[in-house]
Amino acid sequence: MAAVIRIGIGLALAYLVLVAVAYLWQRKLTYYPDPTLTDPAAAGVPEMRPVTLTTDDGLALQAWYAAPSVAKPILLFLHGNAGNIAGRGYKARPYLDAGYGVLLVEYRGYGGNPGDPTEAGLYSDARAGFAFLIEAGIGTEDVIFYGESLGAAVAVEVAMGQPLRALVLEAPFTSLPDIGALAYPYLPVRLLAREGYRSAAKIGRVTAPVVIVHGEADRTVPVAMGRALLEVAPDPKQGLFLPGVGHNDVGDSGAPARILAILDQLPDTAER
Repeated sequence: MAAVIRIGIGLALAYLVLVAVAYLWQRKLTYYPDPTLTDPAAAGVPEMRPVTLTTDDGLALQAWYAAPSVAKPILLFLHGNAGNIAGRGYKARPYLDAGYGVLLVEYRGYGGNPGDPTEAGLYSDARAGFAFLIEAGIGTEDVIFYGESLGAAVAVEVAMGQPLRALVLEAPFTSLPDIGALAYPYLPVRLLAREGYRSAAKIGRVTAPVVIVHGEADRTVPVAMGRALLEVAPDPKQGLFLPGVGHNDVGDSGAPARILAILDQLPDTAER
């Protein structure tokens, strides 16, 4: 019996250590920044140029920008938790080819930028990108927020109450603790989480038209989460749910052409 008790105590202590490590290292499990950054031409977007975004906490962040080549809106692109903007050149390409402007926002700690990524920090970085466009004389009604995965949660936060042309969410999740609970079912993730990215609780305060794009074969963010967000999003809204498409395959699935068709049909803000 004593041996059984010792084994039980050892297992309990090991579990507590695991919980403590998960709590202390959770940001390492959330963000996977690539600190290196090529130039726009090497990323397949030679018409884009580096620009500097200044955050409200004093960071100077490099981003990439191209103005519209015709009378089209501008896409403010917020990428997911891994890599950097150089890996999203192919996602910007269809919109640039269609004449749209694109601002690829790079986060703190990514692509050689200073700072460390946090939930509050990424919100600040996205707001700096939005402020850059406004200061360039672009009206909010000509700005489309496009958020990819983690970037979708950032986009929802910054889009709240803004009269944007549209909010496009690719592979969005309902909240970070919801994702964490799926990935680590043996841990009390919802009790440990220091960061929330709670899109389901916020999206009702978005006033722009919402487009949700999600692969039905997504094994990273279940398509059920995209459907759940669409359910609670206010009108007008549309969902594109793509059979056989995984988490990282949306850009190669033909979805950009379908998204562009939706965006081109949206009325101006004044007409809504």
